[in-house]
Amino acid sequence: MARVHNYFVYILECSDGLYYTGVTNNIDRRLREHNEGINPTSFTHKRRPVVLRYCKKFKYILDAIAWEKQLKGWSRKKKEALFIDDWGKIVELAKNAEERHSSTGSE
Repeated sequence: MARVHNYFVYILECSDGLYYTGVTNNIDRRLREHNEGINPTSFTHKRRPVVLRYCKKFKYILDAIAWEKQLKGWSRKKKEALFIDDWGKIVELAKNAEERHSSTGSE
């Protein structure tokens, strides 16, 4: 049986306006690490300071990883709708993306 813990999927806004999505078991520590520049090869190192824009808690790591992967595929506009909890806008943007995808003949 899977062990229950606390996992967090988060989105940071970097100083250059780009977004970074990640998963962690300690959101406070991870945010501090991003802002302190612990890893000089990380995406956020040269984009500090970063600001937490979104965070969602999960009991199971596999659920957190699945959500993180889904968010990484989202457009900037969908992420920004998520920040304000506008699920109507997220659905609308998803439908528009599906229509663009189907009109190009891609599958």
